[in-house]
Amino acid sequence: MPIEPADRLKVLPPYLFVEIDRKKREAMDAGRDVIDFGVGDPERPTPDFIIGAADAALRKPAHHRYPLGIGMSEFRASVARFFEKRYGVKPDEKREVVALIGSKEGLGHLTLAIVNPGDFTLIPDPAYPVYLSGTYFAGGRPHFMPLREENDFLPDLDAIPEEVARRSSMMFLNYPNNPTGAIATRAFFERAVAFAREHDILLVQDAAYCETFYADPPPSILQIRGANDVAVELHSLSKTFNMTGWRVGFAVGNAAALTALAKIKANFDSGVFGVVQEAAIAALEGSERPELRASREMYRQRCEVMAEGLRSFGLRVKEPAATFYVWAGLPEGLDSMAAATRLLEQADVVCVPGIGFGESGEGFIRFAMTVDLDRVKEALRRLEKVNWK
Repeated sequence: MPIEPADRLKVLPPYLFVEIDRKKREAMDAGRDVIDFGVGDPERPTPDFIIGAADAALRKPAHHRYPLGIGMSEFRASVARFFEKRYGVKPDEKREVVALIGSKEGLGHLTLAIVNPGDFTLIPDPAYPVYLSGTYFAGGRPHFMPLREENDFLPDLDAIPEEVARRSSMMFLNYPNNPTGAIATRAFFERAVAFAREHDILLVQDAAYCETFYADPPPSILQIRGANDVAVELHSLSKTFNMTGWRVGFAVGNAAALTALAKIKANFDSGVFGVVQEAAIAALEGSERPELRASREMYRQRCEVMAEGLRSFGLRVKEPAATFYVWAGLPEGLDSMAAATRLLEQADVVCVPGIGFGESGEGFIRFAMTVDLDRVKEALRRLEKVNWK
């Protein structure tokens, strides 16, 4: 008898980035020079000051044993200091901070900790695919909140049916937003907190791109009065510090939710490697270093050049206020999968079709600007030859 996967896997759509990578590999195996704007994985190395901290920590025998599940006290204290410095909010490091093996892990495990079978989760559309897969794994039911261009890619909370809101246990938010690059205002966060309080919903604000901004720092939802009663914010060091492979992040906010998360994690993982936590401390303490400011400026330039070039082809594009993604609206009549396929076949350029982020992503394609500026310009030269009709 063949081994069959569990039913929970059968409801999942194909994981978008795996499909994109497969098509890219086929092109590369054929000897084509592919310029890859697909997965948002910074191509620059982790800064030396972070690597140096890890190198020193690696020689400490204490880190050769199991780490504490919720994180070293020194790491949690560093998170609290970072939050106070950036947002004017100091979480209780003993109760309101949990170390994560990257924010992706935290999103999945927090859903298991809070969502009961049959509960609704409120998911932005388009969105990072993990919100949906986490919901399915927990036995929840997704209700999608469309992010419309005309509404600055913020969900319309008034459009959520009352019965759905009453039966919801979690709402996902993601600002700065992947894939659109939008930033939420404090006024929107205030409305979201009020909505969550009214309906006894846990707000899960995915802030993975909070430090990749191009003007003023985006707000934290925990700056809003009463947010600690209903919200958890997840942060990642992956994009900010070029640490995607290190797998480290943290969750901050509602103590009861984080206690539940810690119980799930205690049963599924053994915490973040202590060496990685020491590297993360160095990163957080050095968040204002010039190399980090230079990194933001690098991404800003890339986004500006790409946005200007795409507009010249007739696409609807605004430079993002944050993240390193360019979200481009396609000409009428061209669907996103066809566009992405056309770019790969006609120009050897990889982008992500918006439909992969949800139905409301149709009509858009996403470019991750983790490509050197010279290659961005080369991609635009190639895209001049693409049939955009």
